[in-house]
Amino acid sequence: MRTIRLTYPHTLILDELPETAAAIGFFDGIHGGHQEVIEAAVNEAKSKGMESAVITFYPHPSVVLKKDVEHVQYITPLKEKQKILQQLGVDRLYIINFNKELSSLEPQTFIDHFIINLNIKFLVAGFDFSYGHKGKGNKQTIQEHSRGLFDYTIIDQVQSGNQKISSTRVRELLKTGQVEKANDLLGRPLVVRGVVKEGDKRGRKIGYPTANLEVDSEALLPKIGVYAVKIRFKNEVYEGMASLGYNPTFTADRDEPIIEVNIFDYNNELYGEELVLEWHRYTREEIKFDSAEELIRQIEEDEKCIRRYFYSES
Repeated sequence: MRTIRLTYPHTLILDELPETAAAIGFFDGIHGGHQEVIEAAVNEAKSKGMESAVITFYPHPSVVLKKDVEHVQYITPLKEKQKILQQLGVDRLYIINFNKELSSLEPQTFIDHFIINLNIKFLVAGFDFSYGHKGKGNKQTIQEHSRGLFDYTIIDQVQSGNQKISSTRVRELLKTGQVEKANDLLGRPLVVRGVVKEGDKRGRKIGYPTANLEVDSEALLPKIGVYAVKIRFKNEVYEGMASLGYNPTFTADRDEPIIEVNIFDYNNELYGEELVLEWHRYTREEIKFDSAEELIRQIEEDEKCIRRYFYSES
């Protein structure tokens, strides 16, 4: 998959671009609803002998449009979004820089510049997609703005449990630790990628060595607590448990939560390695223990519980 970053105005030459079927949207999470939009574009491209594309935006519009928002965490940070789109068979990814100038474009100007002038011949959007200044462009206006130069289709909302599948709903589930339900909406486990950094090595001293993960600051993390997780490393998949929190038993003044992962039946050094962490089940809240002994007893129970969970799932 080729990734192309664009600003307004872009400098790509229309005659040098392939005819393309494209899906357009922010697609945070690439959940089940998003996947229907993207797959419709990929399938159309295959049927017409065109390239497939996804047109998305970065950063999130709220960073530009809302004065009280300075930083957004994403269900799928850009790196993760790229990997998932590649797996879905997308040929090219256009990432449009969302800034104030872009937000002020009239809908027709947006379509002319980022659809027609990218040689998009078939466009797929979700039912609630809007474009142009103050979102004045929508599914009712796109036929006029297409100037007859491309075809399009609008994908109706996709539901689960009589509710719309949405990034907002996924976020709400993660905030309350309901990762299993969130994973159902995503169609895959929530993942974060992180590099193992050196910690205080306290886990090794109590018989539960942990890999401390340094993850992308833009990655949305679930509720603080202990989780059943799977770890992907060098084409192997391991089961384990992860503590996401502040380690209050030993630390009183930590500002940011940390991720400590105990990988079952694995004892090799991992410093500097990248791990892919899949969140599978919230097990319990974070607890401050009065002693290391109490903590060890609880970790032993956590391990039994999580091993039983994975055994029942297999």
